[in-house]
Amino acid sequence: MTVSNNKKDFSVGSISGNILRLAVPMTLAQLINVLYNIVDRIYIGHIPHTSAQALTGIGLTLPIITIITAFANLFGMGGAPLFSMARGSGERNRAEKIMGNSFSMLLISGVILAAICYIFEKPLLYLFGASDATYPYAKSYIMIYLIGTLFVMVSLGMNNFINAQGFGVIGMLSVSIGAVLNLILDPVFIFMFHMGVKGAATATVISQFISALWVIKFLTGPKAIIRLSNASLSIQIPLVKEIAALGLSGFIMSITNGSVQIMCNATLQRYGGDLYVGIMTVINSVREIMSMPLTGLTNGAQPVMSFNYGAKKYDRVKSAIKFTTITSIVFSLIAWGFILMFPEALIRMFSSDTELIDKGVSAMHMYFFGIFLMALQFSGQSTFVALGKSRQAVFFSLFRKAIIVIPLTLWLPTVAGLGTDGVFWAEPISNLIGGTACFTTMMVTVWRRLR
Repeated sequence: MTVSNNKKDFSVGSISGNILRLAVPMTLAQLINVLYNIVDRIYIGHIPHTSAQALTGIGLTLPIITIITAFANLFGMGGAPLFSMARGSGERNRAEKIMGNSFSMLLISGVILAAICYIFEKPLLYLFGASDATYPYAKSYIMIYLIGTLFVMVSLGMNNFINAQGFGVIGMLSVSIGAVLNLILDPVFIFMFHMGVKGAATATVISQFISALWVIKFLTGPKAIIRLSNASLSIQIPLVKEIAALGLSGFIMSITNGSVQIMCNATLQRYGGDLYVGIMTVINSVREIMSMPLTGLTNGAQPVMSFNYGAKKYDRVKSAIKFTTITSIVFSLIAWGFILMFPEALIRMFSSDTELIDKGVSAMHMYFFGIFLMALQFSGQSTFVALGKSRQAVFFSLFRKAIIVIPLTLWLPTVAGLGTDGVFWAEPISNLIGGTACFTTMMVTVWRRLR
């Protein structure tokens, strides 16, 4: 076996080394991927005279973008662990079919999603907390963004299969190319061509198209260990069910994230108006930046866990869980400290509105309180997914967001006159209860059986 192939065989070498070889480029890729929408918000938040309303309008489209991401996770993150386990057990033909079926389902679901969102765009945006002042900005952005739905599905969903084959750097480049292009095109379309919100969406669609082309070119090219072929695209219902069952946790996590965004925006609109919807847009942006390294680390660990689980090397699986958990907790503690020290600077990245900054600082302190507990959820969740424990993964995706956050978001504002503060306190409470429950269950049910 060559040195190159050894690097793709996760059953040999250092566990931490294998994880970091994937996690570092994947973390960079995740951070860069966040730039797609965050760069839009940064530029739009500084448009003269209309910045606050335009920023709030973009924030209202986040649930739709999150739902699109959810379907990319359903078939991309659902197929990748099965793909890795098939590789680990030497079932090359099955691995190829898993990748092909995932690709086909990403295309089909992308077309259906775009059509539904175009038809119901106006009622959806008002449901998500739009007002007459912010709706025009939200509509201008999402009507163009939806043109690139298929590009998003392919670039996000199929990039998992590049990473699952051990090509972490290529996976990072898949995202980097589009994100850097978006960074360059945004000011051109927004300010030079005076397109405003429409310009931001146009730049994003072009960038996503280039990323999707890159991903398909690599997976069908000679460097891929297992290639995407026409023969593998024929849909096999039993295989699709397996993929969807394992991807359901990531799907539900994204869907519930979207549901939480909807509830938060609607509740904040009721108790605080457009200003607080804008503050939540900034908080969501900061949370995306801070959580991406955790996502990159846990996503990088999943192929290593899945491969070794398929190869029945359970001690290596346990080492991967331990390394992922400790590293995630340390990073999230550092992130929490940074947020506590520099909240105003983080908000100023997205808006120079003095009232938004003033109200936003205390909101950030509440929302991110005890954020290190979120690491327990990430670690436990990724372990369940990597080892094919779909029921547990799905349950804890639902538990933290649907069962804890959404009810608290609706209830806490009515308690002791908390109002908007109640919305922001719902998140840390859910991290404490949901994160602890997920990790403890993983240790009791999975860790003890890895012998």
